[in-house]
Amino acid sequence: MENTNALIEKKTDKSRVISLEKGKIPPQAIDLEEAVLGAMMIDKKGIDDVIDILHSDAFYEIKHQEIYAAIYELFQNSQPIDLLTVSSLLKRKGKLDLAGGDFYLIRLTQKVASSAHIEFHARIILQKYIQRKLISISSEIIESSYDETTDVFDLLDSAEAKLFEVTQGNLKKSSEDAGSLVKQALKKIQEIGNKEGMSGLASGFTKLDALTSGWQPSDLIIIAARPGMGKTAFVISMAKNMAIDFNHGVAIFSLEMSSVQLITRMISSETGLPSEKLRKGNLELHDWELLNYKVKSLSDAPIYIDDTPSLSIFDLRAKARRLVSQHGVKIIIIDYLQLMTAGGNNNKGSGNREQEISTISRNLKALAKELEVPVIALSQLSRAVETRSAGSKRPLLSDLRESGAIEQDADIVSFIYRPEYYGMTEWDDDERSPCEGQGEFIVAKHRNGGLDNIRLKFTGHLAKFSDLEEGVGSKFQSSMNSNPLDTGFPDRRIESKEAFGIDDDDNFPF
Repeated sequence: MENTNALIEKKTDKSRVISLEKGKIPPQAIDLEEAVLGAMMIDKKGIDDVIDILHSDAFYEIKHQEIYAAIYELFQNSQPIDLLTVSSLLKRKGKLDLAGGDFYLIRLTQKVASSAHIEFHARIILQKYIQRKLISISSEIIESSYDETTDVFDLLDSAEAKLFEVTQGNLKKSSEDAGSLVKQALKKIQEIGNKEGMSGLASGFTKLDALTSGWQPSDLIIIAARPGMGKTAFVISMAKNMAIDFNHGVAIFSLEMSSVQLITRMISSETGLPSEKLRKGNLELHDWELLNYKVKSLSDAPIYIDDTPSLSIFDLRAKARRLVSQHGVKIIIIDYLQLMTAGGNNNKGSGNREQEISTISRNLKALAKELEVPVIALSQLSRAVETRSAGSKRPLLSDLRESGAIEQDADIVSFIYRPEYYGMTEWDDDERSPCEGQGEFIVAKHRNGGLDNIRLKFTGHLAKFSDLEEGVGSKFQSSMNSNPLDTGFPDRRIESKEAFGIDDDDNFPF
């Protein structure tokens, strides 16, 4: 009987703790909110210092939210901000009483003498707001976790997405007015003009960058080809260009090849040493000197490789968010789309691969928009290409494998085509020019631009694409350093999980 009573008492104490926990006052800084608002109404400099830090929701008191919203509207319209203009705007909107009335506005201006330390005060207000958001998100997670009908993977994804929003400060807005959007657009146009038309991330391929103005933030780019055309070689060449030449952070999710195999391809491309030599380790002294000199730039490059097999879209989102927030990654590359899984319990047992691919492509587009980075996904093409006659092997949009949703969701759909692979010696154009050592990057769909077939140089023994005008090997040989360096391979950012291996992907030695 005593044990039973003790158990009941213990449960009662636990319920008291929970109720007290829920009864706590949320984090707030009312005095600082009053000081910041008062300073903004008496000193223009105070407005300039905090207008980009705070938003109306950051204030705890509703009346403070209304006052700040009025100040922000006056600022957006380039109108003077003081006690009278704020009071007048609130009166016109019928919110003066909700904001505490004229007497409360006067009291706020009397609380401070200047805008000294206003930025520091504003950041404390923002910290309190973030604390309140974290409490709110945690409460929602707890409530959802007790719901047996909630899918645990959906819950994890939702929780991480909300925390990511708080971390980045990109809290969702219901809408934006045309005025603010026009200002953003004009600012972006001006920035593009300063960058000579390059509004996105340069790929390192001159004609491709001229067509696309660089890979654009929030775009989903599909690069499709039959096996052997060089999909992996193309994105590896591009990733190397972006990371080494432009110092852009690049994340590669390789579902087919190991991270060591991928980085070895990059080493071959960067050093100009044939992949056969690297595969066998048959290097002479001058090869080692070249290798050790050229590999340093690759070792310091902001490239991050994840070779998790059968990666689900849920895992990809989680990993991508961390790479963007922690390492400043600017572009995400997936090799390749058909090896991904939708993940979660909702897709199990459906047996419809086309629906699963549609789910993956939609989520990749959503990920690009959420992180505001371009997402490039490689894709296989159907065997219909192989059944066509010898002179018509060039891929078409209808050849996209397993789902028409890929074409629908993507901002850019492109193909890689090498007629040499099919034994052809000339391009199928009017000039009938030789096609040996060349490939074509075909932009078949471009939501925000033109279409084109861009010819590139392909160096098979280096698994490398480059501009057609670029000479092979000269760049590397002319920059070789005669000073012998350390023969080790520095490994600072590129992580590998498997031992050095061989892969037959795309018919290359690696």
